[in-house]
Amino acid sequence: MTGERLDGRYAKLWAASTTSALGSGLATVAAPLLIASRTSEPLVVSGGFAMAWLPWLLFSLPGGVLVDRVDRRKLMITLDWIRVPAVALLAVAITTGNVSIALLYAVLFVINAGEVVFRTASGAMLPSIVPKALLERANGRLYAGTTLTHGMLSGPLSGFLFGAAASIPFYVNAGTYAVSALLLGLIAGAYRPRPGDDTGEPVARRSMRSEVAEGFRWLAGQRLLRTMIGLIGMLNLTLVAATSVLVLLAKERLQLGSVGYGLLFTCIAVGGLLGSIAGDRLIAWCTPTWTLRIGLLIEAGTHLVLATSTSAPVVGVTLFLFGVHGALWGIVGSSLRQRLTPPEMLGRVGSTSLFIIAGGNCVGALLGGAVASKFGLTTPYWAGFVVAVIVSALTWRVFDRKVVSAAYAQEPAVSR
Repeated sequence: MTGERLDGRYAKLWAASTTSALGSGLATVAAPLLIASRTSEPLVVSGGFAMAWLPWLLFSLPGGVLVDRVDRRKLMITLDWIRVPAVALLAVAITTGNVSIALLYAVLFVINAGEVVFRTASGAMLPSIVPKALLERANGRLYAGTTLTHGMLSGPLSGFLFGAAASIPFYVNAGTYAVSALLLGLIAGAYRPRPGDDTGEPVARRSMRSEVAEGFRWLAGQRLLRTMIGLIGMLNLTLVAATSVLVLLAKERLQLGSVGYGLLFTCIAVGGLLGSIAGDRLIAWCTPTWTLRIGLLIEAGTHLVLATSTSAPVVGVTLFLFGVHGALWGIVGSSLRQRLTPPEMLGRVGSTSLFIIAGGNCVGALLGGAVASKFGLTTPYWAGFVVAVIVSALTWRVFDRKVVSAAYAQEPAVSR
C-alpha cells in the first residue's frame, strides 16, 4: 500500500527527537560528573537524579491532560524554547565560576519538567503520522536515533567535553533544544487530539481531575498494560537506585575516569541501538511474549553482575545486553499502548504510565544514595537483583502468548 510508509513528517519528528536527545545525553552524563567533582557524598550525588526525576512525578498527570487539549506539535516547540535559556544559564554560571549544587538541581528540575510533557506529546503525536502497521518500525527507529545520540555518542563525548571545560556539554544541550524546535516547526499539519478541535468547533472541557481519573480508569481496565507499567515502575525503582550511584561504582570499584564512566553508557547505547534497529524483526521472531519474559531475566542478571563484578569489560558486556532488552521492551510497550488507546486519550494514558514509572524513579534516586551511604555501595544492586527475581516470578504468567497476541489484534475502543 502506498500509504504504508514513514513519510517526511516522521523524518522531521525523528530528526528533532534525536537532536534533542544528543544534548540531553550530554547533560545527563555531565551533571553527575559536575556534582562528583565537588563532593563524594552518595546522597548529594543521587540527589541530582532525584531532582531530575521529581518533575516526572509532579507533572506527568497534568501534562497528559494538556497534551489531550492542545496542538501537540506546537506544545513541543514551546517546551524546547523554554528549556534553551534554562540550560544556557547553567552553562554561563559554570563558565563564570558561579555555579552551585542548588542551581544545578534547579536547572535539572526545569529541563525535566519540560521533558515529561514533551515526551508525552511526542508519543501521542506519533500515531497521527504513522500507519498502524508500522508503529513497531517507527518506534524502533525513534529508539535507535535516541539511543545512538543519547547514549552511544553523548557518553564519551560528554566525558571528553567535560574534561576540556565543564560548561561545554550544557552549551551544546541548549543548542540542541533550539535545533529541535526549528525542526518541529517544519512539520506540516495540526495535531489536536479531538476531531472537533481541527474544525474550530468548541469542545466541552471537564475538570483536570475528571480527565486524569478517566485515564486512570481506562488503564486500570487493561490487564496487560497495567501489569507492564506497574512492573516497570517497580523495576525502575531499583534500577534508578543503582544508576544514581553508578558514577561512584565506576570510580571506586571499576577504577574508571570520566571518559570510562561515559563509555558505560555507550555500552548500553550500542545494545539499545542494535535492539532498536532490528527491533521489529527481533520481536516478530522471538514473539512479544518471549521478548518480555527474556527481558525480565536480563534485568535480574544485570543487577547481579553490578553487585559482584569488579571487571569493567564484564560490566560493559552486561550493560550492552541490558541496552538490547531496554530497547525491545520500549518498542513492545509503546506500540501496545498506541495500538490499544483511543486517540483522544493518548496523552492521558501515556502520562499516567509516566507518572507510575516516575514514582519509582524518583524514590529510587533518593533510595540509592541513602542505602549506599548506610549499607555499602553494592547494596542497591543486590536489592535490585532480589526485586527483579520476585517480580519475574509474579508476572511471568501474565505475558502468555494468547493474551499478548489478542492485545495486538485488538482495535482501540472509543472513549465516551
